[in-house]
Amino acid sequence: MDINDNKINDQTELRARGNWNEIKGQTKQKWGSLTDDDMDYAEGKQDEWFGRLQEKTGETMDDIKNWFNRTF
Repeated sequence: MDINDNKINDQTELRARGNWNEIKGQTKQKWGSLTDDDMDYAEGKQDEWFGRLQEKTGETMDDIKNWFNRTF
């Protein structure tokens, strides 16, 4: 299910929230140019957050979302 229509399965998103420090660390390892500020996540602003990651990493939004889905 995808209640907030961000193309990420709600179960994946719930697990991600529970493991946020691990997720931040692995994401920063994957894309070394990301900072703690880049990883600041505000509820309801997923598209802005993914856009910020896309801008910093040069990856497509789909590639970033797919990486999160595969990794977490």
